[in-house]
Amino acid sequence: MNGFAPPLLQLALVLVLLFAVPLGAQAAEQEAVFAGGCFWCLEHDLAKVKGVLEAVSGYSGGPLANPSYKQVSAGGTGHQEAVRVRFDDSQVSYSTLLRAYWRNVDALDGGGQFCDRGASYRPVIFTAGDSQASQARRSLEQAALELRRPPGEIKVQLKPLTRFWLAEAYHQNYAETHKVSYNYYRWACGRDQRLDQLWGKRARSSQAWAG
Repeated sequence: MNGFAPPLLQLALVLVLLFAVPLGAQAAEQEAVFAGGCFWCLEHDLAKVKGVLEAVSGYSGGPLANPSYKQVSAGGTGHQEAVRVRFDDSQVSYSTLLRAYWRNVDALDGGGQFCDRGASYRPVIFTAGDSQASQARRSLEQAALELRRPPGEIKVQLKPLTRFWLAEAYHQNYAETHKVSYNYYRWACGRDQRLDQLWGKRARSSQAWAG
């Protein structure tokens, strides 16, 4: 019996080494869903945050199953254009992602975002669970302080996440696959001009809250 102990022990050690890293990496992965106007833009902005593994465009907020872009953009489905962010929470926290989100939206506009108007472009933080909901509420208060506005003037909605539906393939990574048209759209829509006006030097950043 004793003669078999070393090989078994070696096998056990090998198994631990093989599975320890993947399990640890998997446990660190989290997801967050945000709506902030055109999903091409928000996807591109949040994908650049260090620690983000993937950002994809889609729809959330409404009861219709598997909605299409045509249905959502026409209005009446209850959905917003949204972005699902998969991130490594050992590299970037949810609270940091929230700061990146706020600095990439017009927090004072609940009727759409920038040149895009209507309910499908309304800014929303979709929260999954009590922890995200609590952090989102706190981030709204901090955003209001940074903007020197009362919380009641902040138009970003906080809503429990029910379902995220992936958008059509041609919407994914649009900023990279259609660079010329994307850059023209973003400029013509006045997105960055308004962000600079609203957030100043912190526009498009995830740095600590001011003040």
